[in-house]
Amino acid sequence: MTAPMIAIENLKKNYGETQALAGISFHVPKGQVVGFLGPNGAGKSTTMKILTGYIEPSAGSVQVGGINVEHDPVAARKRIGYLPESNPLYDEMMVQEYLEYCADMREIPRSERQSRIQGAVDRCGLGPVRHKDIAELSKGFRQRVGLAQAILHDPDLLILDEPTTGLDPNQVIEIRNLIKELGQEKTVLMSTHILPEVQATCSRVLIVSNGQVVADDAPEKLVESGGQIQVELCPRTDTAISGQDVREMLTGLPGVSDVVAAEPQEDGGQAYLLRIGETDPRRALFDAAVDAGLIIMRLEQQRVSLEDTFRRLTTKEG
Repeated sequence: MTAPMIAIENLKKNYGETQALAGISFHVPKGQVVGFLGPNGAGKSTTMKILTGYIEPSAGSVQVGGINVEHDPVAARKRIGYLPESNPLYDEMMVQEYLEYCADMREIPRSERQSRIQGAVDRCGLGPVRHKDIAELSKGFRQRVGLAQAILHDPDLLILDEPTTGLDPNQVIEIRNLIKELGQEKTVLMSTHILPEVQATCSRVLIVSNGQVVADDAPEKLVESGGQIQVELCPRTDTAISGQDVREMLTGLPGVSDVVAAEPQEDGGQAYLLRIGETDPRRALFDAAVDAGLIIMRLEQQRVSLEDTFRRLTTKEG
């Protein structure tokens, strides 16, 4: 059986009395592009630094392609290309010089260096700036240089920490397309706060909060499972309806997790916002309204966005 590209089991990390990771576990198979999401301080960067061997875990195990990162960090790093959020570059070097330096650090055989550098330059669109000083480059080209050094040694795993931060919309699209192209042949773990990037780029989403994984699914699944329904009810006759009775009726419907009063549009009506899970309560709602002598004047179902799901899972809201 082929080992997963990333295998993390019960990973914990403490900084003094502060617990950054509280037992994270997940596997990533070869060839998957994974969005790694979470609020600031959730443990994303800590997990990535442990994966790359930059810091050691307090407990748990991390393997890259079957290699234990803690036991054999050098072998594991050879399988990884890493673009940190800070993207440290040597401004006084030309792009060509910097890539030659990275090739030397990666111990790429001299007979292969120029072909590897040429491949990275072509792949990342660095031809026009190849002989320019890095200090002269725009933010977009600097990110391309960072990606070029990350793929120079042809790694199996790319770890990208906020790769599109600070880019203008055109640059974001360019880097997004490059990541999607790289994802066709490599495993990619990408941390970002830009949720549309995740939906456009990733086949899977991991959400962490308070040092733990709180969601793990395809982006479309995370927005399918849940949503809300706006409903407005009026009595069949002039008889007033009890708000408490209506709320109890709605709360008891299958799939309804919360009921919030809203502003009605009809005189004598009552409006509510129903938060729902995977079970669709609309048929049960119709039957319950008929039994209670109520007319459904308005019914609107709204699907949640990835942002809604992210907020629900990483805050106390909902």
